[in-house]
Amino acid sequence: MSPGLLKMWISLTGIGLMFIAVFSIYFSRYKVKHKAVKIVLATIAYISMIIAGLIIVFVVFSGPVQE
Repeated sequence: MSPGLLKMWISLTGIGLMFIAVFSIYFSRYKVKHKAVKIVLATIAYISMIIAGLIIVFVVFSGPVQE
């Protein structure tokens, strides 16, 4: 697998984690009534958002790939 393709998959993982975070926050705020489930969903959302942010920073600041 080439380095450019690997960076593409890493960035797509970060984008997917951002979608998971958005939907988890939506469900925890508006759809779920049980307090413990709200806390778990919000925690998952914030952890996935932090990991996604770190992945995107890594991809952006690692620079272009030399082919």
